[in-house]
Parts: sequence; structure tokens; C-alpha cells
Amino acid sequence: MNHNDMRPGARQGNGYREQDCSLDEFLAVLRPRPEDGHLPFATEIRQHIPVYDCRELGRELDDASRRLDLQTEWAEILNHGAGVLVLESAFADTTPIDEATKIFEAIIRDERETGSAVGDHFAKAGANDRIWNAQEKLCLRAPAVFARYYANAALVAAAEAWLGPYFQVTSQVNVVRPGGAAQQAHRDYHLGFQSEAQAERYPAHVHTMSPFLTLQGAVVHSDMPIESGPTKLLPFSQRYAAGYLAWRREDFRGYFESHFVQLPLRKGDALFFNPALFHAAGSNQTSSIQRMANLLQISSAYGRAMESLNRVRMCEVIYPVLQQNLAAQQMTNVEVDAVIASCAEGYPFPTNLDRDPPVGGLAPESQQELFRRALRESWAPEKFFGELRRQDVRREA
Repeated sequence: MNHNDMRPGARQGNGYREQDCSLDEFLAVLRPRPEDGHLPFATEIRQHIPVYDCRELGRELDDASRRLDLQTEWAEILNHGAGVLVLESAFADTTPIDEATKIFEAIIRDERETGSAVGDHFAKAGANDRIWNAQEKLCLRAPAVFARYYANAALVAAAEAWLGPYFQVTSQVNVVRPGGAAQQAHRDYHLGFQSEAQAERYPAHVHTMSPFLTLQGAVVHSDMPIESGPTKLLPFSQRYAAGYLAWRREDFRGYFESHFVQLPLRKGDALFFNPALFHAAGSNQTSSIQRMANLLQISSAYGRAMESLNRVRMCEVIYPVLQQNLAAQQMTNVEVDAVIASCAEGYPFPTNLDRDPPVGGLAPESQQELFRRALRESWAPEKFFGELRRQDVRREA
């Protein structure tokens, strides 16, 4: 059976609909298979999650042939298996973790002092300490620390196992304070950041493709006993093809809350999972642990266009033309939408999440959405040009 193919029920025509998702069909794909336990390189399997001790993987990471075998095993886990794996002691020497933690704490203090508003995708703004674009900030502020931190063969091997070479790393640091509430179950970037209505517009094969474009990871910066709220995970849930629509439903979330698993993690461990896995940050029920993780968002090299275009300039010259055509009723709204789709950026990422946070939703306003809003509200061209350029500045690193 192809575990990325949906069983009859949720698929309608060329796509999926939230109303057709079936909890019974979801439960069917959650059943472990005999082959899920056949993992020669794993140290153990805890609550269906394969665990690898990186202190024992030196030969595998150094030898090209054995490295490929290990990566094949990891890719199978992420795709058809549990969907998640733990690398214990990914940093056997935690000195780089401690050095980076000090830099991250300094960045948090600086950003608090400047009053920077921080939005989060799934948590209330201000509920956590979060550093957007921690990758660039660490690199520019402390390049020697950055170099020691990312000189890590295990992290690269995991990224290449899922994405192949030439991947792109971004990261966000998250600190959950004592008393911090848990997230609700969700899936991640790309389709996981779309609204239900937007996700329904994508054909079924895009739902299959989306998880292969990114790998989610977390480097653990503080010991995380269960009571501190390490990530809640539902093994095998990435197998459900319509899950990008199902995760918001109360019956699916209810099942998640009754059946998720958590593993305690230690400073220096790393966790990697398929972005389609149902997961959520847990609640920090301690009185003293500041739970810190560096959340790795690793993207495929193939998530890029062939040419770079000045879309701001294109939008500026097209806007008066579309305004005139609409006013003269020489173009329909459908035709105008077609022109905008061929001109403006429809996807709101990548962006600078410090200046362009996802306030009020999962993503900031896209260039196309701004364009349509300006036409709908009959903005003068000069007003649109100003907003367009301000949006472009907010997106810059």
C-alpha cells in the first residue's frame, strides 16, 4: 500500500475537503507495521519513536556507504514510518550549545528592551520568548560560535537524508516559560500554514509533495523532562494524506490529545520530524525550567524559481492598467486575478518575521493580497505604491 495515498472518503475530484476527512481512516494509517521496528542503526524504539545515540554513529557518519544506509533508514522513518526520530547526544560536547544559548539570551534581552513585537504562528504573542531568524542573528553576532554550533555532521546527515544536498537552513529560537500553555495539534510549513480554504484549493498531489520540501528539527538547549512540555507527537500521523485539512477538526484534535506521546530530552539532543506529522508543543508545568529549543526549518534547494524578478516594479506599472480596465469594465474580476497571479508574489514567505510577523493568522499578507485589497478599496496609485514598498522593506533581512 502507498501510505501517501488516501483511502476512499476524503478525496473529492482532484483534491481534499475538510468535511470529508474520516477519523476512522486516520486511525487505520496510525497502526504500526512489522517493518516499522526493523531499524538496524537505532539504539532503541520508545513509544514507537526510533532513538539513535550519536556517540555510537561515528563510523556511520564518516563512511560514505554506511552513511547512505543510515540516511536511507532515516528517510524511511520520516516518510512511511513513525515520522519522527530522536538523535541523542547530537552534541556530545554541549559547549557549543551553551555558547549559543548565551548569545540567544542576549538577543532576547535586547529585543525586549527595544520593545520588538513578536508574533507566533500557533501561540499568543508574548506567551513565549521567540527569536525570529535566529540563524542570521547568531551568525552575524557571534560567527565563531555559529561555526562551532553548525560544525555538526549528524545535523547535516539528517537534513540530507530527507532533502538531499544544497538545503537551506533557517531557525527560530523558542523559550517556553514556566506555566507556558501547550499548543494545539497542527502540521507545519508549507501547507500547514495555509488556511482551510487555501489548503482545499491545492490538488491532492501537492498535499503529497508539501512534506518533501522541508524538514522540521529542534536542537535541545535545556534538559526537557516531561513536565517541562517537550513536543507532543503522534507517530505515523504523517501517513494520512488529507491531514493538512484534518488537523483543525475537533475530532482529530481530540484523538491527538488522548493519544500523543512525549519523550524526555536532554541538552544536546536533536529531534527531527516530517512536517506533516501531527504535533504540538507541550505545556511547561514546572516552576523553574525555561524550556529552550532552536527550531530548525530546513528547506529543499528546489523551492526556488529559476529567475529573480523585480515584482514590486511590475506591480507598480500594472496597477493603473488594471484599475482602468476595471473602471471601464473591460476586464472581469477573474481576468484581473489572472493578471495579478502572473505579476505579484502570491506566497508570503520568505520574509523577515521580526518586521513582518504573522499577526492575526498563520502568515503575513502576501503581495497579491495587498494588490487585491488596493483594487477592492480603490486606492490611488500613489497609496498602493507606498504600501507596496513598505511591505517590501519589511520583508528584507
